[in-house]
Amino acid sequence: MQLKNAVVLVTGGNRGLGKAFVEEALARGARTVYAAARDPRSVTTPGATPIALDVTDPDAVKRTAADAQDVTLVVNNAGVMRYQSLLHGDLDEVRREFETNFYGPVLITRAFAPILPANGGGRFLNVNSVTSWFSRGLSYNATKAALWQATNGFRQELAAQGTRVTSLHVGFIDTDMAASIDAPKSDAREVARIALDGVEADADEVLADDLARTIKQGLAGDIYLRPLPPPGRVEG
Repeated sequence: MQLKNAVVLVTGGNRGLGKAFVEEALARGARTVYAAARDPRSVTTPGATPIALDVTDPDAVKRTAADAQDVTLVVNNAGVMRYQSLLHGDLDEVRREFETNFYGPVLITRAFAPILPANGGGRFLNVNSVTSWFSRGLSYNATKAALWQATNGFRQELAAQGTRVTSLHVGFIDTDMAASIDAPKSDAREVARIALDGVEADADEVLADDLARTIKQGLAGDIYLRPLPPPGRVEG
């Protein structure tokens, strides 16, 4: 699909990678770009259409779908990272990660799946991660692994109605979420550009950096990365 004249919804569209998606979609000539955030007043991108959305709230998701019946591309971007150990971490924080990173995209996809066919079929772009493919005992990795499986499942289920699903995999991005991580980071604008290039090329999967390509290539073997920072609270 082409971004020119598209109608795009970006969850978590007020900052970080989400804001970069909003800006890139507008630059490519999207007719409307809904920048969704819990507080729509936090959306500052000129030309964007702010819309209130908490992806963990089923009623809020339904309201957003009712208000955005013209959408042709949904970017499931909203996410949180709590650096919680699956074994020893705060279980409430683990659940919050799953509510946002996994159930959020599931709720959004279920709400917009009936809408996209009326607008030509459309596409979902799910922001997964290299952490979909390896574990360091953190709940965040588990949420992204679950989202990757859901993405693959949705791709199969939605094919019959002409709706495509793209999975984005990338390592660390230079945003608030990864501020405490001491490692090479990709520019959010470059990641958004590469991801939307993939959408326009009808790609099922986009590997946005060298780390993602290396991890994917090595899935059949043992891959070890440096330990992640100690538990903290970061949201994006």
